[in-house]
Parts: sequence; C-alpha cells; structure tokens
Amino acid sequence: MDLTPVQRDILTALINIHRVEGRAVKGEEIAELIDRNPGTIRNQMQSLKALNLVEGVPGPKGGYRATGSAFEALNIEATGDVVTVPVIRNGVVMDGTTASEIVFNKVMHSQQCDGVVRIIGNIREFNVGDGIEVGPTPVNKLYIRGTVTGRDDTMSRIIFHIEEMISVPKVAVKGIARRAVHIPPSASLQEVSRILVHNGVSEALVDDSSPGLINLADIARAVADGRANQEAREIMNRGFLTIDSEEPIYEAIKMLGRTGASQLVVSEAGSMWGIISPGDLVRTLTPI
Repeated sequence: MDLTPVQRDILTALINIHRVEGRAVKGEEIAELIDRNPGTIRNQMQSLKALNLVEGVPGPKGGYRATGSAFEALNIEATGDVVTVPVIRNGVVMDGTTASEIVFNKVMHSQQCDGVVRIIGNIREFNVGDGIEVGPTPVNKLYIRGTVTGRDDTMSRIIFHIEEMISVPKVAVKGIARRAVHIPPSASLQEVSRILVHNGVSEALVDDSSPGLINLADIARAVADGRANQEAREIMNRGFLTIDSEEPIYEAIKMLGRTGASQLVVSEAGSMWGIISPGDLVRTLTPI
C-alpha cells in the first residue's frame, strides 16, 4: 500500500504511543510528537480510516487506534517492543525524537557521502551546521555521525554530510574473543609475567577456587609498591565483568562503553574460556 510520508509518520507515532501507554491515542498527542498541526492530523485520520488503517475509539478516553492492516502497511510486527532510533543534536540526545528512515546519497563518491534522515519529532530544533548523530539502528546496529546541511520541514527530513558511519556485524562474541591464558593461583609475579609475554597477551585468568583476572598493569603496580614476591592470587582482580559467548558483539560494546572496563571475560556453559577487549572490537569493526 502506498502511503504518503505524513501518513507513515502518523501511523508510526500512533503505534509507538499506543505501545507505551496502552490506550487510545488522541490526535493532539500525535501532532505534538511529529510537529504537525492538529488540523492536519484530523484530516489525515479521515483518509487513514477510509483505508482501514485506523479506527476511532469513542468516549472521554477515546482517540485513535491502529488496525492490523496498519502494521502490515508499515511492515512491522503487531507485537514487540517499541523501537526507537536515537537522534543526537550537538551531543545532546533529543527526547521524543526518533529516526524513521535513512537514505544515502553519493555513496560512490570517494570524498563525500551525504544522507537524508526522516525525523519523527520536532525537526525545527535542527539547524544547518548542527552536529547530528543517528543510531544505532535496530537491525544492523548502524551508527552515523555528521553535520546538518539542510532541512525539509514539509517532509520532516534532515539533509546531512556524513563524517563517520559504522555498522556492527551480526557476530556472536565467541566469534572474535581470544581464548584466555590460564595461570595457577600460586604462580609468582615473575612467572606470570613470563607466561603473559610468551603468549603475547596482557591479561590472564587465575584458576583459583574463586577465579580472578590478572594483567601486566597489576603486576607493574605490585612491583612498584615493593610487593614483587607476592603470588598471582594475592593481586588478581575478582570483580571482573563477564559476557556469554552467544551474546552479539553489540552487547559487548555497550558493556565496555557503559562501565569503562578494559576487558570482558567470555563464559560458555558456565566455564570461563575467553577474553574480549576494546582492541578486539576495533579490529573487528575496522578490518584491513
């Protein structure tokens, strides 16, 4: 079914509000969300009713509700979580704003790539020269950063020059994690250092009754403090973060970014066997 951009925005806003609030949605709420005149919403609702995409709900708490045909027209599931694609302006997340469509232009130009993003929200808050970030998108986890070069208020579109674009591969953590080096808890710091250097890694798991993580930085601090005669179990870190091997690498990126950790221990079937670091993720996202 061919819908106009305004009709698609109205239906998307209607479905999203209904999923969050669990009730009929008033036209004024949709108008505020997509920055349209309430009269325009009322007129469009008549057309959408005629297409059997929207039904009215009478009464004081009434409003509008999307039909099953509306979900089919937008090619989205009738059940599930509300999907919001974050939009950031000059480093600030725009509340109540989401990206509904992204189109790329000049993708074959070696020096320039432009894009157009359709916005559900107040598009008039964006001006030429503003920094804009969009994403991650729900399916391919695409993140885009650029500068606004134009704005089309009638179509709720922002034109921008793309400066950075990353798509996180659909790969499980186990696909890029390194198998961890294991060290006995009674190993001396000199022996730990020798094992780490020999294996070309900077961290290892200590197989104590309560496992721990040890790295070269821990050893350097211990030596600097005059504790060079200690064993691995005495300086290891028991408070490390873990992630299941089947989790997508996007979840690892979120955990590292949120916590500032320097690595995650990868577990599988209750056993800790691997390690993943920001460097591993960078190499995956930027292959040579």
